[in-house]
Amino acid sequence: MNRKEFIKRSGIVTVGGLIIPTIVPSTVFGKNAPGNRINIGMIGVGRQAVSANLKNGFLKLDNCQVIAINDVDSWRMENAAKVINEAYTSKTGIKYSGVKSYNDYRELIANKEVDAVMVSTADHWHAPAGIAAALAGKHVSIEKALSVSYSHSKALIEAVKSKGVANRLDSEFRSLESFWKTIEIVHNGVIGKLTNVKVGVPSELSGSALGPQPEMAIPKELNYDMWLGPAFPAPYNVNRVHDPKTIDTRPGWLRNEDYSNGMITNWGAHLCDIALWGMRKEYELPVNVSGTGSFSKGLWNTIESFNLNYKYADGLTMQYTIDQPYVKFEGEKGWIKVTYPDKMEASDPSILKFKPGQNEISYKDVLTDKADFLRAIETGKKSFEPLEVGHNVYFTTLMGLISIKQGTELNWDNTAMKFTGNSEANALLNRPFREKWLDKNVVDWMNKYQQVTLK
Repeated sequence: MNRKEFIKRSGIVTVGGLIIPTIVPSTVFGKNAPGNRINIGMIGVGRQAVSANLKNGFLKLDNCQVIAINDVDSWRMENAAKVINEAYTSKTGIKYSGVKSYNDYRELIANKEVDAVMVSTADHWHAPAGIAAALAGKHVSIEKALSVSYSHSKALIEAVKSKGVANRLDSEFRSLESFWKTIEIVHNGVIGKLTNVKVGVPSELSGSALGPQPEMAIPKELNYDMWLGPAFPAPYNVNRVHDPKTIDTRPGWLRNEDYSNGMITNWGAHLCDIALWGMRKEYELPVNVSGTGSFSKGLWNTIESFNLNYKYADGLTMQYTIDQPYVKFEGEKGWIKVTYPDKMEASDPSILKFKPGQNEISYKDVLTDKADFLRAIETGKKSFEPLEVGHNVYFTTLMGLISIKQGTELNWDNTAMKFTGNSEANALLNRPFREKWLDKNVVDWMNKYQQVTLK
């Protein structure tokens, strides 16, 4: 095949003699030809997006192509575009520079070539961006933690359900062999009926309090007002947002309650999900929660330490605390504990030797989080961790946070979907938001799920 014929068949254009593919040539993907590939748009291309969701995620899969990116930080967009273009250049052996960059996430969503979006923004943007994408008919994968409030999270899952789009919470822990093997053991009754579950998450941010900070000049590459988005105006400080011109450092917004609930929901999205999966409580909320905790003060003001106790309607209990990252299932016949990333322990070593038989439950064919999301799109079936499960996991952790803030034990009514006899706790199910940068349909959808009228 000569050069001209190759260009014609591969759907590429040339500018000044430079080959610029608009799609990656089908010869690279074999059966996953352009018409069969899923076009991905990335909303937010910071640390997590580039390292986990691109380099170790979508860019490794042949049944998708990342065709569009968006970020409020132009340096981050340029960096992500370089990563994507270089990956496809390496894959094809042809100079590639076809990824499209958008300063406004709404323009990316409006691109009819985009089939699905991966939302990897700061947490306070997860729900608004995800709702906008779902209402436009795009399939949606959302980074953890799912949201910053019950009302925003609820609006998001109802949006994806109403539009019937494929959806997934982006947590990789169900795909880790030690974790799914642990759940195999639990679900096959090897340790008997569960009586209690213990969950620990690391104290990554403990001792990281940062007092009030001075206002600083906004970096030229950052659209700070759009970064704030649904959050309310606040003076810019680098420790409120992220370090300029790098994606190698943990961003400050993770430590500020205006943009994140902190490690209780962030790491909880991984390990409490494993706990609820093992408990078969993925779609059930506890009826009682109590606990204690402490908070940072100043610009960084998220919860630093906590110790929580949950009780379910059937009497099953769960403890959740700052500790090592682990889940321990206690049953009538023994216990099994899995510690991130791959350590498994049990009350009897023989428990760890269990292998499911032909008619027993097996999770050995579980896909990676990204591959599972793509399969949900291709098959029209539920993903392995749909956003409805993500919402349940998120709210379970948030219930604990609300209990600690209220300084009291809370009872949850699963019929009325509110706390019993505590109006202040119910008010914390909501999150006021700024309408700027949000389209009216998204605003209307989010307002629909506020639990209490806010003055």
